[in-house]
Amino acid sequence: MSTTYEATSYLAQGGGGAGVPIRELLLVLCTAAVVTYLATGAVRLLALRFGAVAIPRDRDVHVEPIPRLGGVGMYIGMAVGLLFAQQLPALTRGFGFGSPDVHAALVAGAVIVLVGVIDDRWGLDALTKFVGQVTAAGVLVVMGVSWFIIYNPFGDGGSTIILDQIQSGLFTVAVAVATINAMNFVDGLDGLAAGLGLIAALAILIFSIGLLHDQGGDASVYPPAMIAAALAGACLGFLPHNFNPARIFMGDSGSMLIGLMLAAISTSASGRIPLTAYGTRDLVALLAPLLLVGAVMFIPMLDMLLAVIRRTKAGVSPFSPDKMHLHHRLLQIGHTHRRVVLVIYLWVSVLAFGAVGSSLLNRQLVVILVAAGLVLALFFTAVPSLIDRKQQRR
Repeated sequence: MSTTYEATSYLAQGGGGAGVPIRELLLVLCTAAVVTYLATGAVRLLALRFGAVAIPRDRDVHVEPIPRLGGVGMYIGMAVGLLFAQQLPALTRGFGFGSPDVHAALVAGAVIVLVGVIDDRWGLDALTKFVGQVTAAGVLVVMGVSWFIIYNPFGDGGSTIILDQIQSGLFTVAVAVATINAMNFVDGLDGLAAGLGLIAALAILIFSIGLLHDQGGDASVYPPAMIAAALAGACLGFLPHNFNPARIFMGDSGSMLIGLMLAAISTSASGRIPLTAYGTRDLVALLAPLLLVGAVMFIPMLDMLLAVIRRTKAGVSPFSPDKMHLHHRLLQIGHTHRRVVLVIYLWVSVLAFGAVGSSLLNRQLVVILVAAGLVLALFFTAVPSLIDRKQQRR
C-alpha cells in the first residue's frame, strides 16, 4: 500500500475509476441526514405524548423538561439510508456475497433502541440495561459480525491471530459493550454525543474508503463504509434538533445506538484487511479498526474509567450519577455550554483523524498535524484559566 493518498484522487474517481463509490456513499449520508431531521420532529411530538421527558435533576445541565427518544428518529434515518443504499446499483453489490453486516447492524440497532426506549420512558436498573447491551452485541455475533482476525505485526514477518468462535464472540461483545457505555457516559451536554458520533463515523468512513481504494473497490468491503455513511448522516440530521439549546434529547436510545454502530462498523472493517494490503510490519494500518475505535472513544472511555474509580473510592456504585464528568469540569472552569462541546469535538477530532491519517498519509506529516492539533486543543481548553490568571494579576 502506498503510504500517501491524495484526497483529490478519491474525489476524481467518484463512483468510477477504481470502483470507489464516493458519490453514492455521500448520497446515503445525505438521505440518512434528511430522514433523521424530519423523523426527529415527529418523534419529539410522540415523546411528549408518550411521557418520555427528561425532568431536570441535580446533576443535569438543562433546567427545563426536554423530550427524549431522539434515538428513534436517528435509527429511522439510518435504516432508511441503508435500505436506500440497497437500491443503488453501485452499492447493491455490497449486500451480496452472503455479507450479513448491514442486516446485522439493523437488527442489533433495533434491539438496542428498544432497550433505550424502555429506559427513556420508564427507567431501567443498571443490570437490566447491561443485559440489553450484551443481547444487542450478541445479535451481531449470532448474525456473523465478529472480530475473528487480529493482526500481530511483531516477530518475523508478523502473524495473524485467528480467534475461535467463543473467543471471537466474547471479544466482540466486550468491545461493543465498552463502546456503548462510553458513548452513554459522555452524553451529558446538548449536541455532544451526536457530534462525537458524527466525527467518529466520518473518520471510520474515510478509513473504509481508503480500504476500498486499496482493494480496487472490492464489493465485500462496502458494508463498513455504508454503515458509517448512514450513521454519520443520522448524527448530522439529529444535531439541528439537539445542539444547544436542545429541543429533544437522544436519550439512551440514541447514545447506545451510536456506540453499538461504531462497534459494528469497526468489527465489520476488521475482517476486510488482508496482510498483503499493508505489509506485515505496518502496525497502525493492520490494527486500524481497533486503534480507531480506541482513538475515537479515548476521551469518553477515560471519562468513564475516572468515573468508575471516583465512585468506587467514594464507596458508591460505579453507575451512580454525579456532576464530576469531564464536561461538568469544563463548565466549572469557565467554559460556556457550547464551548465545552466544541472543545471536546476538537480533542476527539484530533485523535480520530490522527488515527485515520496514520494509515493513509505520510507518517511524519501525521505526527506534525496531530501535535499541532493537540497544542491547539490544549490552548482552547485552558482559555478560561488563562483569562482568570490575567485578571488576577491586574
